[in-house]
This record gives sequence, structure tokens and C-alpha cells, in this order.
Amino acid sequence: MNANATESLPDNVLETAAECLKVMAHPARLKMVNLLMTGDFAVHELAEHCRISPSQACEHLRLLKGHGLLDSRRQGRTVYYKIASPQLPGLIRCIQMNCALES
Repeated sequence: MNANATESLPDNVLETAAECLKVMAHPARLKMVNLLMTGDFAVHELAEHCRISPSQACEHLRLLKGHGLLDSRRQGRTVYYKIASPQLPGLIRCIQMNCALES
């Protein structure tokens, strides 16, 4: 790889990317984002899909939302989440492509 390709990214871009990767570095959060790429989901739906408790799902979702990666809306007593960051689908596609190459 050409050393200039790495140097062309500004430090602030690399720092933002590293923070996003740190936040996403959990299988449950990756699974949630993968599911949210298909639409909005309630906390209990995400918890069930990820096979974790609703309280654990809330913690993961709170972290993702706190970093601006997700957004939420309340409908009655139910909170629905959706992807807010345009970079997340690209991250999931990158993971999918790399996994396809390994199999």
C-alpha cells in the first residue's frame, strides 16, 4: 500500500472513525445496526433478535444514540430506533464483504 494513501486522511477524520469503531465493537451492537438497516425497531424487538435482555439492549442503544449513530422516537410507551449515521450501512456492508471473502 502506498504510504501517501494513509497520510491523505486528516487526523480528525481518523479520530472520528476510531471512535465509531470502538462504539461498534460489540456483536450485539453490530447485530442491532444490521437489523436497523431494514427499518425501525422497538427495544424489545431488538433485544429478542439479539437474544439479550431489554435492559441490556437499552444500554447498547443508549451508547449508540449518545454517539449520534442512532435516533429514536417514542410512540406511546414504545421507543423505536433507527439509523442516524449515514456511515453505518457502509460499515456493515464492509463487514459483510469481508466475511464473504473468508467463507
